[in-house]
Amino acid sequence: MINGIGGSGDFLRNGYLKIMHTPSSRPSKVDPNGITCVVPHCSHIDHTEHDLDVVVTEQGLADLRGLAPKERARRIIEKCAHPDYKPILAAYLEIATRDCIARKVGHEPQLWDRAFKMQLNLAQHGTMKIKNWDIKIDLCN
Repeated sequence: MINGIGGSGDFLRNGYLKIMHTPSSRPSKVDPNGITCVVPHCSHIDHTEHDLDVVVTEQGLADLRGLAPKERARRIIEKCAHPDYKPILAAYLEIATRDCIARKVGHEPQLWDRAFKMQLNLAQHGTMKIKNWDIKIDLCN
């Protein structure tokens, strides 16, 4: 029960052990693993991290209970992300953590000029596999 008629939010907020399943990746028109279901940031969230204990993909299971946000991200990348995306996601987390700690805002590291780069690459090239996080995107063009 994930969305649809409703009820998933009620379950997740009140369940003893809250588990959600997703594929680690899905095909795009040009890439059999072109869309990753594990991304640096989502623009719309139905259920917050406070409502979820475990994430499961065909790659594995990430038990997130008791973990801080950066630890949760590392665990999801390590256990649930598709192998094609693990180095890409780990690189983003490392770059974002380093940058945000330098600015003393490192609890939930995000780089807003790059957080949606994978989604933009999908729109432009049909895959979320990016080669480099260092190239900044001007979202105003």
